[in-house]
This record gives sequence, structure tokens and C-alpha cells, in this order.
Amino acid sequence: MNCFVGVDVGTTNVKALAMPPDLNQILAHASAPVTTLHPEPGYAEQDPAKIWSAFVQVISEISQEVAKGGHAITHVTFCTAMHSLLPMDADGTPLGNAILWSDNRAESQASALRVTQTKLGKAIYQETGTPIHPMIPLCKLAWLREHDPRLLHRTARFGSIKEFLWHKLTGEFEVDFSIATATGLFNEKKRQWSQKAMTYAGVRPDQLSTPVPTTHLRTYQPRPETDKTELPVGVSLLIGASDGCLANLGAGAIKKGTATLTIGTSGAIRQTVRKPLRDAKGRLFCYFLDEGYYAVGGPTNNGGNVLEWVAEKLTLLDTVTVLEEAAKIDPGSDGLLFLPYLQGERAPLWDASVRGAYLHVDWQHTRAHFIRSALEGVLFNLLSINELLKDYTGPARVIHANGGFAQSTLWVQMLADMSGVPVRLNTSNESGSMGAILLTMKAIGLVKTLDEAAERIAFGDIFQPDLARYTLYRAEFKKWQQEVEKL
Repeated sequence: MNCFVGVDVGTTNVKALAMPPDLNQILAHASAPVTTLHPEPGYAEQDPAKIWSAFVQVISEISQEVAKGGHAITHVTFCTAMHSLLPMDADGTPLGNAILWSDNRAESQASALRVTQTKLGKAIYQETGTPIHPMIPLCKLAWLREHDPRLLHRTARFGSIKEFLWHKLTGEFEVDFSIATATGLFNEKKRQWSQKAMTYAGVRPDQLSTPVPTTHLRTYQPRPETDKTELPVGVSLLIGASDGCLANLGAGAIKKGTATLTIGTSGAIRQTVRKPLRDAKGRLFCYFLDEGYYAVGGPTNNGGNVLEWVAEKLTLLDTVTVLEEAAKIDPGSDGLLFLPYLQGERAPLWDASVRGAYLHVDWQHTRAHFIRSALEGVLFNLLSINELLKDYTGPARVIHANGGFAQSTLWVQMLADMSGVPVRLNTSNESGSMGAILLTMKAIGLVKTLDEAAERIAFGDIFQPDLARYTLYRAEFKKWQQEVEKL
């Protein structure tokens, strides 16, 4: 039996999923962790050699497991995190670590485009659909221009983690439209690099990869450095898209009125629209998925990392115990509010300097209150992004939840009660890998549209909102918003 493999290269793990064309079973699954380095405050980097090793480990495990079952891999499609920047020489050899989305070193460059060079910043946003923030390669390159011009000038190629992996496998410097639209350097309408953005960043077109559609295919031919993947000769490699876009597709959230809320290390809430969309104030992203499909929404820096902070630094408890403690407290945490900005913030504030806080603390509040309030604060922030989104897309009638938080029934029920709409889970929580497989089906003609592909998604539990809790949470949300506005 032939099968498709979806590879999800995330911030904390490289994962892969193998499924047959009818999607009726998981033939193989593998995962390997990736470590983030913080050499200085505000920095977030990863060693590309370690990412490659994790990728090889995962693909070789998948290949072996698939072969044992008598199946054959025909297509491998890539889903990767956005906004990374990796300097490389002409042969694709890294000249340093990859700078990640969570790296805030370019805060002053982003601030300049938003405050003192407002006209230029707005023009770049209108061309690219990428909000101005330290996360984007545009601002990272501007930081290099000011702080490390020697590296900027001796770099033959700038790319993302996906481009590094793609070059290792194919020998080609190519980037899909989806990852390109998340750089702040890509003119989405013209499907080419923006001269305005490149001039500001200090890079040339020949230093950037060739943009290609998300359904772009290459035939795999083993090279000495790729032998250990154990991929068969002639397998089709499909370049794929970004993790946010494919998470929408893999969650079955394609139709109007369906939102996807993802919480992993960070988080995001998105809807799929048919035409490019721009927020008048530059607060929402709009990323390319496929012709006629765009993911619009906002990301947060503060998702599952808040739970990690609560467990490891605030309470010194494991996450299972932390969630049990939170369940003991009534919705609203008895008035205790938490602003979850532990690592600055992207949407809706787009301010890397903002920091978190507990508010309205009084004598009655216990450790469990502080835990529950933190979980509520993460969701309040994501729902504040949803308030912006609905002005352009209309209200969400259902939310599809995925990411690590979807494993917590407490947290998911909390989302349903706060939003006032049903929250659906997929039978598989690997929405990125699943989205990559669905994109494969569209690329090779097994389905005609992504709408048809999304209909293949199977759903599990549905969490219905509690009206009384929703009413309580709306009142608390308004108080929370007022506190955020003071920032």
C-alpha cells in the first residue's frame, strides 16, 4: 500500500505522520525533540545541525516502520514553523544558528518601523501581510545590518529552517509562498520579493531563495548526506507550507465561521479566507496557503510556555498536578487577573517590551488561584485577537482546538465557556502533519479543492459552552481588556 508522510518541524519537536490515501489509519508516527538556545537575554536560536539530526532520526524511523508494514512512501510534504532566519554560504552550509520567531533582539528595528518610520512600516505590511515585529526576518536582517554587517555581507544565502532542510534534500534554494509571506520581505500580490523591504533590510534578491507554490514537487535523489534518512529513491518531495496555515487545513477549519485555536509553546487563532486581507492597523497576519486560501489571524508569544513557567518556576509542580490544582478553583479565579506577557507579545499588542502581571491579588487567593488565572489569561489574550478577527471575517460559530493544550479537558472546556461556542477536537492532534498530507492529496489530484480535502478530517470530542460560565467570563474579559488598555 502506498502512503503519504507529513513532516512537522516545530519549535520543540520534529514530528512525522504516515497515512494511506484513504486516511483510515496511522501507519507510522515518530518524534524527536529540538533544543532552543538562549545565548543572551531576548535571544532564541537553534542549531541547524541538531535540527537536521532530528529530522533524519524521525524520517528514518518512519521509513523503517512503514517498510515493516509492507507499505511504500510515495510523497513527503513539509510543514515548518515560520519566521526563522539562517545565514548560509553558497553551498548551503550554515554560518551560525537559526534565529527563531521568539527571538526579540530586533525590538528597536521593529519599533522604528512602527513609530518613527511609520509610513514605510505600513507600506511593507500592505505588501506582505506580515505585521511588523522583531519575530520577522525583515527586522532580524535590519538588526544584522546595524550590529553584524560583516555577517550580512559574507552571507551568500539567507533562508529559513525549511529552506535549509529543502536544500539538503534537493540541492535547490527554494521557498514556498506560505513561508515567504511570513518573512516581511515578500510581495504577496506580485509573488516576488519586495524591493522596498529588501532595500530596508539590506539584502539582494540573489541572497534569497526562489519562491514557489506550496504544491511544488521535487523528485528525491539520495546524496551522501541524506542516505541515513532511508527514503526510497524517486519519492516525491512536496515543499508544503507554514505550520499555521497547515494547522488550519489539518484541523478541517476551511469554511467561513470556523476558527482554529492552537496552543503549543506559543499560540494563535486563525480563520481561512478566500482573498488576501489587511487590518487597517497592521495587527493581523495574512499568510498564503494555496491559490484562493489564506490564513488570517494573530499569534501570541504566550501559550503553553505560560503553563511551563507556572509549573517549573512559580509552583515547582509537574504540569499534571498544576492542572489538577486549577480545576479546584471556580471560573474567574475569584477576581484574580493575569496578563500573560512573559515573553513580550505579538498579537494583539505587537510590543516586544510588554511584560506580564497578576492583578487584583488579595488575601483569599491561593496557589491554585494563581494557576487557574494564568490559564485564563492565556485564553483571554487569544480571544482578544478573535475580537479583532471577527470585524473582518465575521464571528466564529465553532472553534477547532489543537496543539498541546488540547490534551487538557479543563483548558479546552475553559475555552468553550469563554468563547460561548462549541469547541471541537480532531481524532489526531497532529494537525500540521495532517494538513501537509491533505495538501499532498490536492497537489496530486486526489481531491479537487482544499474544501474537499478538509472534509476528510475526522473529529473526536465536542465541548459545549456553559451559559452561566460564559456570562461570568464575559464580565471578567471586559475587566481584563480594560487592564490591557492601560498598557
